[in-house]
Amino acid sequence: MKIGMCMFLWTTIVSKKHEALLKDIKATGFDGVEIPVFVGQPDDYKKLGSMLDRIGLERTAVSAMGDPAMNLISPDGATRKAGIDYMKWAIDCSAALGADRLSGPLHSTLGAFSGSGPTAAEKKRSVASQRAIGDHAGKKGVTIGLEALNRFECYLVNTMDDLCEHIDAIDRPHIKAMYDTFHANIEEADPIGAYTRNRRNVVHIHISENDRGVPGRGNIPWKETFSAIRKSGYDDWLTIESFGRSLKDLAAATKVWRDFAESPEAVYREGYRHIRDGWKAAG
Repeated sequence: MKIGMCMFLWTTIVSKKHEALLKDIKATGFDGVEIPVFVGQPDDYKKLGSMLDRIGLERTAVSAMGDPAMNLISPDGATRKAGIDYMKWAIDCSAALGADRLSGPLHSTLGAFSGSGPTAAEKKRSVASQRAIGDHAGKKGVTIGLEALNRFECYLVNTMDDLCEHIDAIDRPHIKAMYDTFHANIEEADPIGAYTRNRRNVVHIHISENDRGVPGRGNIPWKETFSAIRKSGYDDWLTIESFGRSLKDLAAATKVWRDFAESPEAVYREGYRHIRDGWKAAG
């Protein structure tokens, strides 16, 4: 098992100015960090990867698609192509970074709603889009971890069952699933069962408290969660995802209107111990 920290708590553009923070994350005990991919070119991420190598941090990547002009399930072919092109760019940047997985709600436009549930036509278009993305991801050695989001942030896939049924239909080895404890706590009647039933597709896990604050301070059933993950044979990334108010656009997208912790340091230092101790106890 590897413990990661998502950089969304501070920024969507990680750079040299974050070196001291990254060194402290490493000193805390983290194995790696999750790097947002939203702007820049592959060469920029290659340089960032070199800095992470010097610090001794492994890395994964995360992104999202908030622009309706890139909606992968749109009835407009040009719009879908723009989304596929964005994903190919994000995959190229992730590969240059040295990340073998890129996760997030990378199936539809974040925060865009049709006013009804997903249609058969939208799911069919999604399958075609994801197959094109998956083929490119395979060439680059990157696996996509699609994320089931709660109903207030997306409508295409809200539960792990729906997500994994869709992934089975996509049928590409580099299109898989991410399990996020925050979203599961909202949407799943049985969050533990939702993970266990769909373990076959899970390639990445976000550790996120019910209020997106410090892991371990809220009401997520952590003992049962760590036990289920460990018993399932999963032995990969457990990455903390938490948010704050410092990034206005990201705060608006994730509906963050207040601070959830006294400091970012409390989130990643206490959160690291929470995962380390919880995993050990689950063994």
